[in-house]
Amino acid sequence: QVQLVESGGGLVQPGGSLRLSCAASGSSLIIYTVGWYRQAPGKQRELVAVPTIGGNTNYADSVKGRFTISRDNDKNTVDLQMNSLKPEDTAVYYCNANWGNRSYWGQGTQVTVSS
Repeated sequence: QVQLVESGGGLVQPGGSLRLSCAASGSSLIIYTVGWYRQAPGKQRELVAVPTIGGNTNYADSVKGRFTISRDNDKNTVDLQMNSLKPEDTAVYYCNANWGNRSYWGQGTQVTVSS
């Protein structure tokens, strides 16, 4: 069993930056593929960034060049650095740990981009 807790969300002005963190407990994340997703009001949850088997990262077109995912296996965390934020990035951001038929979600962290 993996418990995931997201943090780092908040209110930021357009053009600003935030760094989200996904901290895991209960198990090491080393065997899991950990990605970030988001859900805006009235919309379906969508992929933001997820590593691929080949070692690259699949980013949503809307965040390419602005967001970067990274992981620290020693700290058992996966972070999402978000730069040049736009109002359309406003959403609840979730991390997901996936391995085989095991899939775990955190409770989400709110990101609001507004002036």
